[in-house]
Amino acid sequence: MFMQKSKKGFTLIELLVVIAIIGLLSTLSVLALNSARAKARDAKRISDVKQLQTALEMYYNDNNDYPATLASTSPTYIKSVPTPPSVIDGSSCPATQDEYTYVRSGTVAGGDRTYTMNYCIGTTMNSITGNTLHTATPAGIY
Repeated sequence: MFMQKSKKGFTLIELLVVIAIIGLLSTLSVLALNSARAKARDAKRISDVKQLQTALEMYYNDNNDYPATLASTSPTYIKSVPTPPSVIDGSSCPATQDEYTYVRSGTVAGGDRTYTMNYCIGTTMNSITGNTLHTATPAGIY
């Protein structure tokens, strides 16, 4: 009887299919990771703004006025003034939005002193619309 030798191993087509599947899976995982990173940056921005609002309100309770700058709240009311994470998300956000913009307004004498703080997020989070410049005031986050 004539006996054939069997070759063991993978064919070129089998190897190419496996490489293509691995490439597809790695592409999908990178896309999911980028989306998660953007949401984490936005969550940090919102958390920073809420911490700053708390520090501003504590300052107001002690001084019956809001501070002239955010730096005035540090280190007594907040350890340090946070800076927004980079990369700036959202195409309608200013490219220079590398810090939280704080402006104190009104007068102490009339009792109508207030502030506005601007921040930007890239994706919609809860009730805060994404890709928009937002404002935080003593009344809340908008």
